[in-house]
Amino acid sequence: MDSQEIANLRQKAYTLAEQYEREYGGCSQCVVAAIKDTVGGISDDIFKAATGLAGGVGLTGNTCGALTGGVMALSCFLGREYTAFSDPERIRFKTFDLAADLQKRFESEFGSSLCRDIQTRIMGRYYDLRNEEEHALFLKAGGHDDKCPSVCGKAAAHVIDILYENDLI
Repeated sequence: MDSQEIANLRQKAYTLAEQYEREYGGCSQCVVAAIKDTVGGISDDIFKAATGLAGGVGLTGNTCGALTGGVMALSCFLGREYTAFSDPERIRFKTFDLAADLQKRFESEFGSSLCRDIQTRIMGRYYDLRNEEEHALFLKAGGHDDKCPSVCGKAAAHVIDILYENDLI
């Protein structure tokens, strides 16, 4: 692939993740879906498995769902297979490197990989998304209009970059 093709894939993944977050919510699934719809390689089961990771794992504000969704997507392209659980080729350690790369990019971009810290950085405060009143305030503050959609878009774009840089697409 040439640099223009990668730039196009990166932009498509960014746009889709942003759109999905705006329309459906569920940051982890939005990133997984954007990669699935941009370059393939991700099953519907993986998409479904990302459900509980949104909002920092079950809306708890812990590790950002866009980050964990991105790690799931990366792992679909280079991950330990069930049929090779003993991992004689040590594939999981290569996957750990991809995940660490995405984590590093997140921390560079947002100062943290925690949902609560990222919310504070981009929205001025943390919203407890498990609380109805807090969730309503999050929505009013643009949480699904532009704030979290941009985080999802950046995560998806980083995944495309990492896949390309590691000759996985």
